[in-house]
Amino acid sequence: MVELPGVQDTAEAKRIVGATANLEFRLEARPDAPASETETFPFRNNPQRTATLSRDVIITGDRVSSASQGFDQNGRPQVNINLDGTGGSLMNQATRTNIGRSMAVLYIEHKTDTRTVMKDGKPVVEHIPSTERSIISLATIQSALSNRFRITGLDSPTEARELALLLRSGSLAAPIYFVQESTIGPSLGAQNIQRGIFSVIVGGLLVVAFMLIRYKAFGVIANAALAVNLTLLIAIMSLLGATLTLPGIAGIVLTLGMAVDANVLIYERIREELRRKTPAQQAIHAGYGRAFTSIVDANLTTLLVAVVLFSIGTGPVKGFAVTLSIGILTSMFTGIMVSRALVNLSIGGKPLKKLWI
Repeated sequence: MVELPGVQDTAEAKRIVGATANLEFRLEARPDAPASETETFPFRNNPQRTATLSRDVIITGDRVSSASQGFDQNGRPQVNINLDGTGGSLMNQATRTNIGRSMAVLYIEHKTDTRTVMKDGKPVVEHIPSTERSIISLATIQSALSNRFRITGLDSPTEARELALLLRSGSLAAPIYFVQESTIGPSLGAQNIQRGIFSVIVGGLLVVAFMLIRYKAFGVIANAALAVNLTLLIAIMSLLGATLTLPGIAGIVLTLGMAVDANVLIYERIREELRRKTPAQQAIHAGYGRAFTSIVDANLTTLLVAVVLFSIGTGPVKGFAVTLSIGILTSMFTGIMVSRALVNLSIGGKPLKKLWI
């Protein structure tokens, strides 16, 4: 099951998910090479143009360890490719003895077309596999190459991004057939968002009420820091371009409850100091200073769990882990730095006989 939150063009998404791409790195055939040892292919961006390549394959896309979109020094799109150790060795051996010859990058895309035929009076769907081969790059070898490559000659950044995506997916052992698909429309999506926002509001109000009842004036400071925390969390997710799903909203609700943990530890420490007859300003200083280690330890363990969830989880779990991780970082900042700044602005340096905490 594949979930694609935020995708608008479902037809394009299906085409990319269902495609299987691979590469072959081949040398351009010599003019005197026998016809049985050569093959002719069109260029991907210009089918009228062709080139004759050697049948011998240097390496295939199975040796590609990573692929990413980038731009060359002239601002034109390219794909940066890293090979594994074996692929790098084979490429170095082939190019070291063929400096001055041209090497082509042959793009191979396996597709599966479907058609409906009648058999015994019943419609039956048939899957017809097909393979398209085209050249996406043909460049002269200037020096011996290693395990890093740049594929140039692409038409647009979109093409470079799609090619990198297909190459990262690797060569699949079997084609993909779509058994069922569903799209959450605006009405259902809006309903989910409304319920998610309602849960955030209810959770936030409960936390705000508890802090006000439990810590009085300091509860107001904690709630102000909580509002800053929620603002930072949403701002960072917006900068990252994250799509807010239901698991992500659940992470926000959990963050609201965890965000005041740091304030609770600090305020309880201040209360302990006040019970020891420590002066108010010293009690505040001790509360923020001595609770710091406990706050870092508590949040660090939770952050480690979120990292594990993101590394081994699926789509919805990863969405929850991302929101939780960002929320932990922002809550530590607001719980320690922002709340301390608000305390200093309101009562810092003032002679106090009693703290409303």
